[in-house]
Amino acid sequence: MTEEILTHEAKGIFTIQMNRPEKKNAITQHMYAMMAEGLQTADRDAAVRVVVLRGTRDDFSSGNDVNDFMAHAACRTEDRPLAAFQFFESMLELRKPLIAAVQGHAIGIGTTMLLHCDLVYAGRSATFGLPFVNLGLCPEFGSSLLLPRLAGQQRAAELFLLGETFTADHARSVGIVNRVFPDTELIETVMAIASRLTQKSPAALLATKKLIKAHTRKAVREAIETESQMFF
Repeated sequence: MTEEILTHEAKGIFTIQMNRPEKKNAITQHMYAMMAEGLQTADRDAAVRVVVLRGTRDDFSSGNDVNDFMAHAACRTEDRPLAAFQFFESMLELRKPLIAAVQGHAIGIGTTMLLHCDLVYAGRSATFGLPFVNLGLCPEFGSSLLLPRLAGQQRAAELFLLGETFTADHARSVGIVNRVFPDTELIETVMAIASRLTQKSPAALLATKKLIKAHTRKAVREAIETESQMFF
């Protein structure tokens, strides 16, 4: 059986790769649990300086696996929350720099999780989308708070309410993506940037990220709670 989440650590870089190409990296609850475990492992390991999150060549993630999500959502309880929330919490609690490398499609959660990464780089042909309203849903993972802060209220409303796909260049223009690179150069470039971070003071990196996130941490958690009440 193919491992749907691959992890690898080398030279201070911990890589988490979604590896379900036959389903366009649609995320199951098991995959969320595995990614949460990877983030927690990276955070605990003193040898790890930076975390890289990526998908496969043609897809970062097409969003939630709908059938899997519905099956688990139907039996979730307060004592047994969805593994997605474990992943959310692990991203929020990660102390080390988190870099996303986006190739192909980044739809739904494939886009909203990027709002929690410290650096986001995309291939030229990457495609983004926030189709929640089109699916009769509302935004999730704190995106209703974070995207307006990045893009401005009107541009965020356009992306959410129309739910249309948009390009890597547009994602950069609204603040979701830092830089766009040729597809063939993306992963090599991201790993080079990650390597540069490993050469910096670990204490300074952790302190700087903590300061950056401190101003929104409580508000993000409150937004996630409010979104969850409306989502389900």
